[in-house]
Amino acid sequence: MDKINELQEIINNSNNIVFFGGAGVSTESGIPDFRSKDGLYKQKYKYNPEYMLSHEFFYYHTKEFYEFYFDKLVNTEVLPNACHKKLKELEDAGKLKAIVTQNIDGLHEMAGSHNVYNVHGTIYKNYCTKCSKEYNLDYMLKFKDKKEIPLCECGGVIKPDVVLYGEALPEDVVEGSIEKISKCDTLIVGGTSLNVYPAAGLINYFRGKNLVVINKEKLNIVNALEINENIGEVFSKIKIK
Repeated sequence: MDKINELQEIINNSNNIVFFGGAGVSTESGIPDFRSKDGLYKQKYKYNPEYMLSHEFFYYHTKEFYEFYFDKLVNTEVLPNACHKKLKELEDAGKLKAIVTQNIDGLHEMAGSHNVYNVHGTIYKNYCTKCSKEYNLDYMLKFKDKKEIPLCECGGVIKPDVVLYGEALPEDVVEGSIEKISKCDTLIVGGTSLNVYPAAGLINYFRGKNLVVINKEKLNIVNALEINENIGEVFSKIKIK
C-alpha cells in the first residue's frame, strides 16, 4: 500500500482528527515562509528579521516594525489552497475536530473552518496597547496606505494580536490546543519543520493511534506515517467519505 492510500485509510477510519500546521500550509497560497533558503529570515534588511519581529523591536522601533510587518506579513490578496479546503471538508464531515496553526494569515477561517486555534495569533485582530480597544484589519490597512503607525482613537499605539519573539503564547489557545490534541485518535502534522517552540511542543501531548507527518523535508518522526510531498497535492488526492 502506498502512503497516500495509507493516509486515506487512516482518515476513513478516524472520527477525531486534529491538524497541526505550519508555514508550509500557507506557502502554496503564495505566502513566503521564514526559514527556507528563500524565506524571510534569509533576506537582507537593516535589522535582523527575527529581531524585527520581537516584542522589543515593536516598542522601540515601532515605525520600522510596521513597515516590515505590512510589507511581509500582511497578505490580503492570497486565497486558501487545496489543503485549507480539504480540511474544511473534513470538518464538515465531522471527522476533523480542530486545527492548530502556527500561521497568522487567517486562511483556515477564510476557507470556512470554525474550530481553529491560532497559537501565534492572527493579523485580523488588533488591540490598543493603552485602552485595549479592538480593531479589525481594515482599520489597520488605512495606516499602511499612509505609511503611519496605527493609532487608536484614544491616541495609543495599536498592536497586532500576533505573538512576537519574547512574548508568551496565548494561554487559552494553548490550553484548548492541548485538550484537542490529547484526545484525538489521529494527529496530522503538516507543513512544519517542528523547529518553532514552544508551539511545536504541543504535539507531545498526542496519545492517539495515528500520527501522520506531511512535509517536503524529511523529519524522521518515530512511529509516524511520513509523506514528503507538497501538502496541497497530498490533500487533493484524499476523498472524504
